[in-house]
Amino acid sequence: MTETLHPAVAAGQASREAASAKRKDEWLALFADDAVVEDPVGPSGFDPEGKGHRGRDAISRFYDMTIATTESLEFLIADSLVCGNENVNIGTIRSTVGGSIIDAEGVFVYRVNDEGKIASLRAFWEVDRAMKTLRPA
Repeated sequence: MTETLHPAVAAGQASREAASAKRKDEWLALFADDAVVEDPVGPSGFDPEGKGHRGRDAISRFYDMTIATTESLEFLIADSLVCGNENVNIGTIRSTVGGSIIDAEGVFVYRVNDEGKIASLRAFWEVDRAMKTLRPA
């Protein structure tokens, strides 16, 4: 018997796979037209006002500023929970950038709409904490 994944779990997995493989168009297609990406949540160098990247054009610019700049991106998920139309993942995003590795430990929340498109991606991680993991690749 084939097990069907919860729509938020399926969307989150597809998002991580597309991001890791640097398939931008595939990654963007997973998002609803009015989706918002907050990565990390709150003000950061990626989002100085902390309002998130709203809509596909803004999410595309976020991709170019973050995912596209990595040499590799690995998602190490330690645990996953489903509540309603959301999937919460606890783990680490390991990025290789400029010959260095950085680990962002956090909680990563995917919320989908009724069509199974990502309506919201919120990543709770601390920049300063991640920077302390910086090491040569």
